[in-house]
Amino acid sequence: MADCANAAPTLRPASRSDLPAIVRLLSDDVLGGGRERAQGAVDPRYEAAFEAIQSDPNQAFLVAERDGQMVGCLQLSFIPGLSRLGAWRGQIESVRVKQDCRGRGVGSEMIRLAIAECRERGCKLVQLTSDKQRTDAIRFYERLGFEASHEGMKLPL
Repeated sequence: MADCANAAPTLRPASRSDLPAIVRLLSDDVLGGGRERAQGAVDPRYEAAFEAIQSDPNQAFLVAERDGQMVGCLQLSFIPGLSRLGAWRGQIESVRVKQDCRGRGVGSEMIRLAIAECRERGCKLVQLTSDKQRTDAIRFYERLGFEASHEGMKLPL
């Protein structure tokens, strides 16, 4: 078990060897438990997605560590756009914090570091989505200054 009360977490690029732990984090809640496959060998679809992320310079999958233990993860995408005078956007996705580390500042520090990376890359806006069922996550993002400024929509294919 990671000691989540010690030093602030650091973010580093995920490696292929992190993939099983990342999938476990993604599946460790009510929504993820029903849609992710964390049992047994890593599904080849995760491996293909990880390789696509790794090969794209505008994508990063990052893991948060404290004392050498993975305590969280997130995906960061850098999106060019024409609106807002050609502004780049940072998109934060797949944010997860180990259950025994929640409420201890890990998520806040992960988001702070992700925002800093977006600034460094020249982004003028950082955006994220959260499932409406994740009411605790929505409150968390609002406490960090995010505003529900748009209505998001999805179409499963």
